[in-house]
Amino acid sequence: MHSDGHLHDGGTWFEPMLLVSIAFFIVIYIGAAAYSGRRFKKWPASRTLFWILGVMSGASALVGPIADRAHMDFTVHMVGHLLLGMIAPIFLVLAAPITLALRTLDVQSARRLSGILKSWPLRILSNPISASILNIGGLWVLYATGLYGAMQHHIILHALVHFHVFAAGYLFTASMIYIDPVPHPLSFKFRMIVFALSLAGHDILSKYIYAHPPSGVLKEQAESGGMLMYYAGDAVDLVLILILCYQWFKATRPRESLAV
Repeated sequence: MHSDGHLHDGGTWFEPMLLVSIAFFIVIYIGAAAYSGRRFKKWPASRTLFWILGVMSGASALVGPIADRAHMDFTVHMVGHLLLGMIAPIFLVLAAPITLALRTLDVQSARRLSGILKSWPLRILSNPISASILNIGGLWVLYATGLYGAMQHHIILHALVHFHVFAAGYLFTASMIYIDPVPHPLSFKFRMIVFALSLAGHDILSKYIYAHPPSGVLKEQAESGGMLMYYAGDAVDLVLILILCYQWFKATRPRESLAV
């Protein structure tokens, strides 16, 4: 795979801005958690840890050695895809940022946020079917067309693709496991069926990449990248399955009678 250096030239402004954004998101979450802890019950330290891990996982795919090497090595690019589109979203969803925001904001702002969450556009986007199409369908467009090759030479397109990978991954994860408040919850059975179909689409795509390298990708790198997407992707999806099954078990388990 070949890079003409255009992205690295654009990185003179992109990387510092990204580093500032990373620090901002971590600091604002920690500050909100501390403020919320003074007003209500103490915010769990585990959720703060999840947030930091999520932000750092996503950032490592955009800046640093993985991001630099990804322009020349498709296998490393796939590592970045897993970090940005799968691992980071799980950590961030487990951090329950919407719940923290609702606890931290004033009453009027919290009501506005709640209204946005209940709006019909977000209801459509957060549906597991829509989220799956955006997530898995977006990856098919990226790797089965010339989009992957084009993004290597245009910094804006590169940024937009990465934003979509992350946003779609977060939306998909949040639509499967309910950590934050969900105005229109759907059944566990429905979510599990959609998840299984999405997992199949992801696995089929990894095999397609193995047999049909994206534009500009060497056959050997496409094979190793496809295998990484298949096996590592299934490992990450297994975490989601375990969380979803645990939530399902808790929701259906008979409540224990209170001791007198």
